[in-house]
Amino acid sequence: MSTDLDAADAWKRWHEERVRTVSAPHGPLALTGTHWLGDYPDGQLPAIAGRWTDGGDEVVLRAAAEDGLTLDGRPFRGEVRLGADSGAASSRVALGERRLVVMRREGLWAVRDFDPGSPAHRAFQGIEATPYDAAWSVPGRFTPYEKESTVRVENADGRARGLGLGGELRFEIRGVEHTLQVTVEEDGSLWAVFADATSGRGSHRFRFLRTPAPAADGRVTVDFNRVTLPPCTFADHFICPFPPPGNTLSVAVAAGERNLVDRSSV
Repeated sequence: MSTDLDAADAWKRWHEERVRTVSAPHGPLALTGTHWLGDYPDGQLPAIAGRWTDGGDEVVLRAAAEDGLTLDGRPFRGEVRLGADSGAASSRVALGERRLVVMRREGLWAVRDFDPGSPAHRAFQGIEATPYDAAWSVPGRFTPYEKESTVRVENADGRARGLGLGGELRFEIRGVEHTLQVTVEEDGSLWAVFADATSGRGSHRFRFLRTPAPAADGRVTVDFNRVTLPPCTFADHFICPFPPPGNTLSVAVAAGERNLVDRSSV
């Protein structure tokens, strides 16, 4: 039978892995730009070689040898059509140590620039997180909507985008029931964007909560110890969604990842 000590050790390993992932050469700290192709009709993106244009269902990249780009690890010149990458690790195009990641959101194409030498990488001192507390791991119950809904929410880059919501997650904290609207991921796990009474006052202005896939009857463990900071905490060029209406908890969730470690305090 697992104990609170086992759970605390598992949390410590999870936290250490989070720090390693975030600070990896092409992790979130490396993102130095998200360039929407619609904003650059001539195809010339800031500080990125070649010409990148919207080809409808793909991105068209044209480059000369002197641009210094590589495609699938080899020097590239000419024209190629590119689909969306799943992340920096799978990006096909690079410029030296930088990875150029093709992405698509709501039918619009963009190119992200991941640079291991980014200022955020150099400034990173760690993630401020509250040590494990069993009181913040509580039983919950998921109730799916009859039909998934989409709400428009502001994103960190100032644009509104759709956020798909598949149901409600109910749980109690200190005897008080709370509800969050959640997204159902492809593997059945749940994801919530939420704020709470600590947001902007001891924690980032919003955070992410993830749970495993619920049981057939909707039961699921809601572990706030593993609440994470959104990617836009690590780099300004992510487009994280803000919490949808109703996803601001009245309780102070003093658990999980809270902020970046303040460099001046180290």
